[in-house]
Amino acid sequence: MRCTSRIYVDVLVVGSGLAGLTAAISAAEEGARTAIISRGRLCSGSSFYPGTWGLGLVAPEDEKDEADLEETILRIGEGMANPALVHTFTGKIMGSLEYLEHLGVPLREAKANKEREFIPCFDHKNRLWKGIEKPGSSQMMSKRLRELKVACLEHMTIIRLLKEGERVCGALAVKRKDEGFSLVEILSPAVILATGGMGGLFTHRLTTDDVTGIGQYLALESGAKLFNLEFMQMMLGHVHPAPKTIYNEKMFRFSRFYGADKELFSEWEEEEREKQLELRSGYGPFTTRLSSKKVDLEIYKESQRRREGIRVVYQEEVKRHQPEFIKTYFDWLKEEKNLTMDDLVWLSMYAHASNGGIAIDEEAFTGVEGLYACGEVTGGMHGADRLGGLSSANGLVFGRIAGKAAARSERGKKEGKAAYYYQPLYVILEAKKYLHTIQKLNQQHAMLIRSERGSKNVLQELSKLQSQMERDKTPLEKTDCSMEELLRTVDLEAALELTLALHQAILLRRESRGPHYREDCPKRVNGLNIPIYSWKQDQEIVTHLQMSKFT
Repeated sequence: MRCTSRIYVDVLVVGSGLAGLTAAISAAEEGARTAIISRGRLCSGSSFYPGTWGLGLVAPEDEKDEADLEETILRIGEGMANPALVHTFTGKIMGSLEYLEHLGVPLREAKANKEREFIPCFDHKNRLWKGIEKPGSSQMMSKRLRELKVACLEHMTIIRLLKEGERVCGALAVKRKDEGFSLVEILSPAVILATGGMGGLFTHRLTTDDVTGIGQYLALESGAKLFNLEFMQMMLGHVHPAPKTIYNEKMFRFSRFYGADKELFSEWEEEEREKQLELRSGYGPFTTRLSSKKVDLEIYKESQRRREGIRVVYQEEVKRHQPEFIKTYFDWLKEEKNLTMDDLVWLSMYAHASNGGIAIDEEAFTGVEGLYACGEVTGGMHGADRLGGLSSANGLVFGRIAGKAAARSERGKKEGKAAYYYQPLYVILEAKKYLHTIQKLNQQHAMLIRSERGSKNVLQELSKLQSQMERDKTPLEKTDCSMEELLRTVDLEAALELTLALHQAILLRRESRGPHYREDCPKRVNGLNIPIYSWKQDQEIVTHLQMSKFT
């Protein structure tokens, strides 16, 4: 099947969350002809997730605080953060915040910024805090894209990166239109992946449906490396009402949780219960690094007993006196979801964000000529655990870096011949069913509680699934299948490869570190403070401990 249209640009950005938008604007400001692709509408992905009020953004207060922030990221990263990337990251947050203000993006100020609720997740002190609200940020960034004449390609999905020799030179995409679908070839000497994390590998996830792991998959296929895949954030969210709404972690100390037939933690000594819930109020995602991990483990085990999860009841004290951070959340909850503190809410644990991803250097370069990456699709500027408010900062900092670097790299280069994609396209008719099988396997064996037995079972099931997929492959031109089925096939391929890499990493990391909890290896092992990398070799996923640390 041939393309119905061809587009020529200097820089192609894939993904339109905060990182992708920033990268596209930055590339265009460097004078590059730029296009940005969005699987749905512009301004989407986790940056604009509808299950929370907006994004917190944390920055150092001054130069001294910058050094402390760098040290804190490395400390909670437990050896899994790349020091060079962290140094670049912390040194450019303030400049990126000023840049956001320069674009006219309205930022929420904290009136009571010294309240404990404004201390970022896993941090030990208050820092400069700003709130990025979704309507204002999408409006102003879209305006800047129009001013720079950036081509905004909405409802378009990348299915392959195009290569000429060892260099990425564009992408093949499927365009959704009212009258159907079409294949589009986009030729570009520089491509930036900003497609978000890997929440789509799970059935229960606090992400939008366009967060599928496609960027990590495309990077693998093109010769880049992934690392720290085993470090994924798991958080509490609503089962009902308002499914997939994020539970405000600052409420742990004001909450009582109930399972099928008991109040959770009721068997603990009162002093111990208060201590652990107090500690647990300091961060959102699960971690094994702190003693309050047992709060999450009991919640998770109890929530697995029944479909609706566990019930939460808020104490009267917080209803009368709400700290500013909590009030902001519940004001939004009332306005957007019509829920108050008095409503009955059921919760469960969900997959959330990825702390690892594509390996990049300080210029957001992946090591594959012509290919850059930024935002949650990448790893290295965070370690095992990630400070709250730094996901948005990461998107801004490395989005700017990627946009500028890609624009500079493409100068003087011609568009490639892009013969790569003429390998036949194919569909797998049962792709949707197979994808759901993979998601269920990950939900069962890669959430909070992991084990050698569980991951070996997953790898065995994936081997069977691969054989079935091979039998079901049909060349696209020989079927009357729709492009929708082609897209499902690509999502399935991505999920399969990433799940293989994820469980290989889980098996290699025979310890518990950050959000990675091995029930059969519950302690941290000092000799394993080494990142795990995955790459493609002879059509196989290869996963190894990287003894030279960061590459």
